[in-house]
Amino acid sequence: MLPYFTDQYFYYPFLGLFAPIDSKREEFRRYLERAGVMDALTKVLVSLYEEPDKPEDALEYVRKHLGTDGGEDELEAARARIAELEAENALLKGETAPAEG
Repeated sequence: MLPYFTDQYFYYPFLGLFAPIDSKREEFRRYLERAGVMDALTKVLVSLYEEPDKPEDALEYVRKHLGTDGGEDELEAARARIAELEAENALLKGETAPAEG
């Protein structure tokens, strides 16, 4: 179970204790929540927890999966579309299509 925040305390479930949060930490925590960082980290950690075959390098797993919302598929589609448009552009200019690479 992951640590979590309350309004006044930070709870460590694995240690079974509460620690008081000072105002600067609380302000920073609220900032992270507003920015969506807490949700993103939680989702990645939960997916790592639920992973049947745990990776050798957990930090690399987090780096790889943090901030990826299927954007790789969109990026690949955009690259394919660019290649199509470049080939079409070359064809319209009367040139031969450039070699893909």
